[in-house]
Amino acid sequence: MKTSKSHENIVNETTPLVLAKGSKKPKTPLPKLQMGLLVALQLTEPIASTSIFPYINQLVRELGITRGGDAAVGYYAGMIESLFFVAQALTVLRWSRLSDRIGRKPVMVIGLSGACISILCFGLSTTFWGLVISRAMCGLLNGNTVVMKTMVGELTDSTNMTQAFAMFPIVWCIGGFIGPLIGGTLARPQDHWPALFSGPFWRDYPYFLPSAVAACLFFLALVMILLFLEETLSTKRRPKFTSTTVSVSNSPDSESLVKNSMATVPLRSLLMPSVVIPIANFAVTAFLDIGFRVLMPLFFSTPTYLGGLGFDPATIGSWLALFGIVDGVFQGLFFARIVDWIGLKRLFCISVSCFAPLMAMFPLMSWILVMVVVWHMTYGIILVFIRMSAPTDEVLGTINGLGQTSVAVARAVGPALATSLFAASKQHNLLGGNAVFVVLIVLGGGLRWLASQLPDDVRDRDE
Repeated sequence: MKTSKSHENIVNETTPLVLAKGSKKPKTPLPKLQMGLLVALQLTEPIASTSIFPYINQLVRELGITRGGDAAVGYYAGMIESLFFVAQALTVLRWSRLSDRIGRKPVMVIGLSGACISILCFGLSTTFWGLVISRAMCGLLNGNTVVMKTMVGELTDSTNMTQAFAMFPIVWCIGGFIGPLIGGTLARPQDHWPALFSGPFWRDYPYFLPSAVAACLFFLALVMILLFLEETLSTKRRPKFTSTTVSVSNSPDSESLVKNSMATVPLRSLLMPSVVIPIANFAVTAFLDIGFRVLMPLFFSTPTYLGGLGFDPATIGSWLALFGIVDGVFQGLFFARIVDWIGLKRLFCISVSCFAPLMAMFPLMSWILVMVVVWHMTYGIILVFIRMSAPTDEVLGTINGLGQTSVAVARAVGPALATSLFAASKQHNLLGGNAVFVVLIVLGGGLRWLASQLPDDVRDRDE
């Protein structure tokens, strides 16, 4: 029988993080409709974010703002790619805490609306500052990612959590397949289909079509939310939902009062090692991953005389799509099985260990794909650790907000740092033009140590 917990117990640093090892509970079936909707909604995020990768470097070149020739493109492209996460880092915690008070659904409606408008503005931008403002606006208004993770946490328990969170890297991989195809295929449509796109509009805005397609996906997601998505916040949802976490008393008013007070727990009281260590792993993982993601199209587009491959946007999109689909199929078929076989922490340590050889093998493209699919298992695992680090579900939105804020900061720094290091390595021939890979290898080693600090098991929060 569950008992109430005082405020002091909720934030006690000594809260155990151990899973009972006696007998395994039968898995609770996932709520298929709600999980399916969240998966579909999550798919819009990677499609929109990765669709610009195939053409962003060419777009920067065409703006005529680079000084230092082709080698300097990375500075400006990285700045544009980072701006979304800079803006998100400033607001995502506020969105997550707001969702703890007014509900998850209203925050997602605001986020999707803002993303739809901002990506259209991006496609209509013909100046560097226009691109900057539109990307920043998208980040400022977007708290969707953290709210989706919180909703998944509220729809699951310890028996089906790994299965649910395994969908996130799969969705990102599928989005990583569709997004680059959209960006690479639909950029500059007047060059590919002159009979359909020969007007002056397409000459003035050659990158509007992929942005418009991504905006349509956001609009469809917004309609789906309004029509079908149920609220998961316990104080805002309909009576047919029942709490599977903390039961305070039989009085609805008493339960609502306590849960509302939990949503305003001071942030400092949540900064215990059991929370901070998973968040730190999440942030460093995101930093290295976003660095890799922006380096790959930059490496593909860099002229051969500078050590790149000199691919055009369509070819870049095809290669990124190949990586995405292979990665997604692997995660979908094997992730949950490998977690059951190896265990969460051990698999996470193995996965993060792949980053250093991934960077070392970067010029050997045939080996990168193998390392990528193992590396990308990190996300599904670390999301479970963060979910289980929350003392109660009433602060789950705040915990996810802290995690997403740290990730947004990492992703804000990552693209600009990685692409700038790449540009500096090529411009100044640092370590034969490979200094960026050496730096990331060292950081990958640091992440491997940080992974060893995670708890060996996760506690069962449903007991």
